[in-house]
Amino acid sequence: MSMRAAPPFRADHVGSFLRPKALLDARARFSANEITREQLRTAEDAAIRDVVRIQEEAGLQSVTDGEFRRTYFHIDFLEQLAGVTTKGGIAVSFRSAAGNVEFAPPVMQINARVQHVKPIQRADFEFLKSATTRTPKVCIPSPTMLHFRGGRGAISRDAYPDLEAFYADVAAAYRAELQSLAQAGCRYVQLDDTNLAYLCDAKMREGARARGDDPDELPRRYARLINTAIADRPADMTVCIHLCRGNFKSAWAAEGGYEPVAEVLLNELEVDGYFLEYDDARSGDFAPLRFLPKNKIVVLGLVTTKLGQLEAKDDIKRRIDEAARYAPLEQLCLSPQCGFSSTVHGNAIAFDAQRAKLKLVVDTAHEVWGAVEC
Repeated sequence: MSMRAAPPFRADHVGSFLRPKALLDARARFSANEITREQLRTAEDAAIRDVVRIQEEAGLQSVTDGEFRRTYFHIDFLEQLAGVTTKGGIAVSFRSAAGNVEFAPPVMQINARVQHVKPIQRADFEFLKSATTRTPKVCIPSPTMLHFRGGRGAISRDAYPDLEAFYADVAAAYRAELQSLAQAGCRYVQLDDTNLAYLCDAKMREGARARGDDPDELPRRYARLINTAIADRPADMTVCIHLCRGNFKSAWAAEGGYEPVAEVLLNELEVDGYFLEYDDARSGDFAPLRFLPKNKIVVLGLVTTKLGQLEAKDDIKRRIDEAARYAPLEQLCLSPQCGFSSTVHGNAIAFDAQRAKLKLVVDTAHEVWGAVEC
């Protein structure tokens, strides 16, 4: 067994990285109207070149821009769709090894028909592509992020008396964005989705019921939405989905194994691969992988991005062996469990630990599957 020539790769990663101080300072100066947007972008460009080099030096075959142009992994993208605004915030209690963390990110509101009115990620992708010889990956929020937290109550009934029209418009907007990226040469896209993972958590499922949604039906409705959104992608464009239970300052919002969504996730969702968190007990066991069909890949997120302590290579190998009892080893890959900085705030982990964990993923994948060449 050896490296994979196409993504997802044996050693891969989720996408976001800790923002360096120079970039944070530039963002602060931009917010204070001390520098122009063009000057901010110049600072972003420099930081992205550096983080690309970090990924290349670790031996990764795919690279991202670290999400260095964003504040949140999802809002910065979604609010560029016509019809989408942000409002206030719904407080969520995130849990971590150090205790609870309160966080209330803005909630998306749909006040008019959703439309794709301009390319969103194309210029950012083109810069990334120019900065590397590896496979550039674009990470964008899953289209489900426009529904779950607010539900029907966050979607204008004047704009959408029929919710099916909302889903159709969202899917059309994503198809247009993917077409734009494809025209620019993008062939590796990752959809970041918290909602399918949240539907593995009993409290989150109850919250969905309180909003008027059926937590058993939502995974199927979301699968249809995502499938329609990616339906027109080029045959050689890989689309993966990353499931996350929350990633804010090393804390998480949800817990629970994949069993409640596994069959729909792995069989009804027409993506090419899955980045699944498996760094600790809150993600459950590997049994849900038994539903994995022969034409798909699961990337095991066995290396945590929430803590700086480096995992033992033998422990990671043992867990890969456990996963291989439910899904063939040739259909498995390895990655960190999430990004290192899903929001601009970053996890409680040092830059050196971030580098070490990337190298650990690459070295372990090399020993398990063979040469990981770039």
